[in-house]
Amino acid sequence: MAHFHSDAQSAAPGADPLLVLQRWYEEAQANKDPLPDAMTLATASSDARPSARIVLFKGILRGGIFFVTNYQSRKARDLEENPRAALVLHFPTWERQVRVEGRVERTAPSESEAYFQSRPRGSQLGAWASPQSQPITSRAEIEARSQEVEHRFEHSPVTRPEFWGGYLVIPEVVELWLGRADRLHDRFVYRRDADANPWRIERLAP
Repeated sequence: MAHFHSDAQSAAPGADPLLVLQRWYEEAQANKDPLPDAMTLATASSDARPSARIVLFKGILRGGIFFVTNYQSRKARDLEENPRAALVLHFPTWERQVRVEGRVERTAPSESEAYFQSRPRGSQLGAWASPQSQPITSRAEIEARSQEVEHRFEHSPVTRPEFWGGYLVIPEVVELWLGRADRLHDRFVYRRDADANPWRIERLAP
């Protein structure tokens, strides 16, 4: 595996952790890291029951980390009850990890629309076909729903469902983790009390 070495042993990899995340993501893409956009999203319900799953990192938008989902899914229900989340992105080839904690808000409908229209047509149809996180009777049911949706939009562009769209995780705490030999890893935690404030950076023991 590739080991990251900062310019100075005591130096954080950058003053803004979101810029570092974007750079690491682009380097992972360029070097064919497996699934660089895979991102663990952890949520909790109003009664503090945690839940985690993999979603896809869709970039950084207005200072937040962007992902999309069905607004009727379990994750969305959690976020409506408790609009806070944690994220983990892992780039194993480079031995890099990014951990994020912050508040969550929906993207504007226009932002969700712009992303929806950039998706492949099959993914657009899938957003309509799947009642995400809801019980279904069989595989045949979802295939029938998919065929019905294909027929509905056979001669027209696929519109965005109102129940589908984006979220932003607005970071309040970010940890950048860099692999080192003998498990003596580099860890830098970034914190700020308000979005407009500069980040405070501390080095953590591995």
